[in-house]
Amino acid sequence: MALLLNFTETWIAAAGNLPSCNQLASTKWFTDNKIYYLPPKNCYRVGIYKSKRFVSSQPLRCQKMYVPGFGEASPEAKAAMNLQNFFNYVAVRIVLAQLESYNPEAYKELMEFVNSHSLNDSEDFCKQLMRESPSHQKLALRILEVRSAYTKRDFEWENLKKLSFKMVDEANTRLMRDYVLETSHIDDAK
Repeated sequence: MALLLNFTETWIAAAGNLPSCNQLASTKWFTDNKIYYLPPKNCYRVGIYKSKRFVSSQPLRCQKMYVPGFGEASPEAKAAMNLQNFFNYVAVRIVLAQLESYNPEAYKELMEFVNSHSLNDSEDFCKQLMRESPSHQKLALRILEVRSAYTKRDFEWENLKKLSFKMVDEANTRLMRDYVLETSHIDDAK
């Protein structure tokens, strides 16, 4: 096992080889009863040459940040699950709007079901809707069809990406500006 040392932002190993990028992104290294999460972006290859340590000038080819604490799923998988739940909600709203104008009975049935069941878990919602009755099964199939069509054809993925970047940047700027104003004690009376 390699003894891992932290010198500023560069991780080096006193003995042995560093793990691959995939291992870095998915494992913790335990040494001296401490856990070290290795940041892939700032890792350098290290080896032993005639009992002298050397650090290679070539960084490992890791392009992504390691994000601890997400268990078996990546942050992207968690976001995809939240989007799936959101798309289910959108599909239910679309189907309700369609039913309201041409099939008031089905609209009433679906509204009663929506009011008595949570939309937070899309899989559970659709599973329960399918098992309620034959008419509810048709509604569930319609929701699944609309959810799929909306996700593939109507949702603006590029706009989501742009809005996400913009919102994060604006929120960061606002929070940093507010913090500087709070801590700098600048008179606003001027």
